[in-house]
Amino acid sequence: MALVYLDDIRLNAEISGPPDGPALVLVHALGTSLAIWDDLLPRLPESLRVLRFDLRGHGGSDTPAPPYAMGALIRDAERLMAHFRLKEAVVAGVSLGGMVAQGLAVKRLDLVRGLVLSNTAAKIGTPAMWEGRIAQIRAQGLESYADGAMQRIFGRGFREKPQMPRIRALLTSTPEQGWTGCAAAIAGTDFYTPTASLTLPTLVIAGTNDGTTPPDLVRETADLILGHRFALMRGTGHLPMVEAPGEFATLLTDFLTSIGHI
Repeated sequence: MALVYLDDIRLNAEISGPPDGPALVLVHALGTSLAIWDDLLPRLPESLRVLRFDLRGHGGSDTPAPPYAMGALIRDAERLMAHFRLKEAVVAGVSLGGMVAQGLAVKRLDLVRGLVLSNTAAKIGTPAMWEGRIAQIRAQGLESYADGAMQRIFGRGFREKPQMPRIRALLTSTPEQGWTGCAAAIAGTDFYTPTASLTLPTLVIAGTNDGTTPPDLVRETADLILGHRFALMRGTGHLPMVEAPGEFATLLTDFLTSIGHI
């Protein structure tokens, strides 16, 4: 991993795989980091050129003063791809990362040849809901929010999930300004119309136990995209690449194979 110095921000990124391999870009969820892909990477084909990075305000990346605009998050991904000379990539994003992926595909179809949208939607929640959460975290910190978030991410039995402590630690170690900055970006985003214009190959994944982006919401977004494929991962919540990395890798690899990316 290394800090990439862009014009106005440093972003923590990792690139792996052969320099001439087909590109895969992985974009994480709010309150996590590039570490959510740790268990997935060893299960992917070695031929792939994989870029994963920490969104602004997360992990090892810089934390500018909030709020952030979704356009800034999309531009960060765009500039990182240019830095690493990645084109015709498949972009896989989960939750907030899936919104970034949608926006990047709408803006730069020359960079994106396929999408994997995991546990995400064209619009997540309402501005009032996000404003309430931002106010809570400013007043009481992320620790006060963590248990509720874990229940939405993993489902009712969240305390027994072996992966939960690691994800909870990622959340509570996220800079509060980074979390609130990116939450503001989600609050201001409604991609229903632009996402409905997309026609590129798209795999959409939902988890049966997901309380943040329930399967019906994910499917509603999937139905906007002509020719999409939909997969429901049973027994998983909001981060299926963490709970069931083998199954997630199989879905992803089969999709990449079917579109001729690998």
